[in-house]
Amino acid sequence: MGLFDNLFSGSRQERQELSKQEAFAGILLCTVAADGHISDDEAHGMWTILQRMKMFENWSGEKCSAMLGRLIGVLKRKGFEHVLDECVAALPDKLRETAFAGACDLALADGGIEEEEKTFLEDLRERLRVPGDTALSIVEVMIIKNKG
Repeated sequence: MGLFDNLFSGSRQERQELSKQEAFAGILLCTVAADGHISDDEAHGMWTILQRMKMFENWSGEKCSAMLGRLIGVLKRKGFEHVLDECVAALPDKLRETAFAGACDLALADGGIEEEEKTFLEDLRERLRVPGDTALSIVEVMIIKNKG
């Protein structure tokens, strides 16, 4: 290891394990970024999901914005796959189906689903180890939720 390796190997936050909040938010961020662009509507939808969750109830808007800013920074520097891998690895098992449901909600929010969103959701389902029948139930409910 060279003299400057610690200085240039990434920020301190990137080397620390992600919290369950960061992991969950990172998965939602990857969902909206899967097509290479985050629209204002997608960002608003993600923000709405996070605000409704018990695990974010004591988080100020400033704290949540700072966390999302850090995640976006890592996304820009290290890429989509890196962020998704790190977030899935850090997410507690009990939140895997919840994260999948949030991702489905975001993907289906516009009333339809594009092929790349289908591919992303199937990949996410596999990474999160959500059983197929459970995933199907989640998707069916989110389709109903987002119809109107």
